[in-house]
Amino acid sequence: MRGGEITIPADGVTLDGELLVPEEASGIVVFAHGSGSSRFSPRNNFVAERLRSRGLGTLLFDLLTEEEDRDYETRFDIDLLTERLLAATDWLRDREDAADLPLGYFGSSTGAAAALRAAADCDDVTAVVSRGGRVDLAGDALSGVNAATLLLVGSKDDAVLSLNRRGFEQLTGEKELTVIEGASHLFEEPGKLEAVADAAADWFADHFEGAGGQ
Repeated sequence: MRGGEITIPADGVTLDGELLVPEEASGIVVFAHGSGSSRFSPRNNFVAERLRSRGLGTLLFDLLTEEEDRDYETRFDIDLLTERLLAATDWLRDREDAADLPLGYFGSSTGAAAALRAAADCDDVTAVVSRGGRVDLAGDALSGVNAATLLLVGSKDDAVLSLNRRGFEQLTGEKELTVIEGASHLFEEPGKLEAVADAAADWFADHFEGAGGQ
């Protein structure tokens, strides 16, 4: 396993993160966490560990500095979050150990909106997975997403499920909406987060292989 703790320069600030890449990785997934969370999100770290066990690299990083995160409005500044995600993508592509690997985004809640907007701006993104994502906050960018997109939503998460169904119709590329039965917004029920992790791993692995990954 290559990598470890890293820092990413973005717009005059420094963002902390962790990059871990298995030997002969088939691609790298960049995580975009939701509002009020960080690179230490236990749910995203659980998913990341599952992805690495499938031979996928992972980059988890803080989209905001500690000071910025104390501002409630900044947490929902999707334009800023998207810029930070794109900065992390550029940083990753400048690394010798990542330059040629297929790239994906895994977004949660508001982070999913940033992931979809960034994917619409970056033709280099092969696949996107959204976990309980606020895809509505991606706005008109949804129609410009070319990356294969999987939306994962809990059946008990009524409001977000409705938003995802509407957003799904706006996506024009390869897409899939999977409802995790019996799951709420945070997928806290037994076995539900495992279902998310497995679905995400399958989605990324399949599409990275098609994009020329190992």
